Amino acid sequence: MSSPNLLGLPPSELTELLAQWGERPFRAKQISRWVHQRGVGAFDQMTDLAKASRRDLAERLSIETPPILRDTTAADGTRKWLFDVGGGDAVEAVFIPERSRGTLCISSQAGCAVDCRFCSTGKQGFSRNLDAAEIVAQLWVALRELDGFRAPGMPEQRAISNVVFMGMGEPLQNYAQTLRALTLLLDDDAYGLSRRRVTVSTSGVVPMMDRLARDCPVALAVSLHAPTDALRDELVPLNKKYPLRELMAACRRYLEHAPRDFITFEYVMIRGVNDSPAHARELVRLVADVPCKFNLIPFNPFPGSGLERSTPEQLLRFSQVLASSGIVTTVRRTRGDDIDAACGQLAGEVQDRTRLAERRARVVMMREES
Repeated sequence: MSSPNLLGLPPSELTELLAQWGERPFRAKQISRWVHQRGVGAFDQMTDLAKASRRDLAERLSIETPPILRDTTAADGTRKWLFDVGGGDAVEAVFIPERSRGTLCISSQAGCAVDCRFCSTGKQGFSRNLDAAEIVAQLWVALRELDGFRAPGMPEQRAISNVVFMGMGEPLQNYAQTLRALTLLLDDDAYGLSRRRVTVSTSGVVPMMDRLARDCPVALAVSLHAPTDALRDELVPLNKKYPLRELMAACRRYLEHAPRDFITFEYVMIRGVNDSPAHARELVRLVADVPCKFNLIPFNPFPGSGLERSTPEQLLRFSQVLASSGIVTTVRRTRGDDIDAACGQLAGEVQDRTRLAERRARVVMMREES
């Protein structure tokens, strides 16, 4: 049996474990701060613990991160890491530097089962959920690589000020491990991030949105992408299970607990599909009673998608319709597309380890034969 990985162990659980081993509760805070705030990856470096304790802990606990398969930096400073999470699976995390903040986009699953039409990750198919240690490790490694951990006696550095669960996977379909990871991100003895600076993005898993509101309300982003059920059924298949009426109701319920007084709606702009002024007017009606802001995302092409990015003129007309209705609207600047780190491109070059294309072709063949 493998030792518990400290990177996925919330301080409360660490406290319980240490108590079972005869250690006093304050040891959990010491250890958490060494690991999550100083980036220490070896027990023998935890100098305020007795040598015997360090030796015992090294035998009972581990600090392990997935190996980095690839580390690439774009011309605009965006940096992407590809991690080997075993079993032939790989996941990606992306750091986006900006003048006033640094945002890390992390993955929650290897692959994704939602299969949105405009997302290359979905075309990889779903392989497995990541555990909390594998989720948090993306932040831990990024901080180490960016020299973002604080040194003992020095003020805290904020190389990464915001964390968004917008990488590979649907976080709310890996709810238990996402929640454990969130607990660590928010804990003052770990990363101490504000709830307003941690964002979970979902394609609309309504029951889990309600649970997140009760268990750990952080900023919420909803991948909307269409103003009607008919169109959203085509772009986001999950809509067939949780249609827009239910999704909007869940958004209103979430706002009762949210750290921000609005929901962010993400909307990928796809030429000739969902980008007309008429679509924008339908959106205005759809979200009329949901305090929100819109983040318009130019579609990022990938091989085999059959889709194109909206023109700048179409994007402007669309955004003007929303803005003129009083909706705060931003257009996401494309970052890291030269290293396939832009929204919807993650794992675009990673081998289809789940053989999704092969399985789909087999189903089509069986239908034709029958």
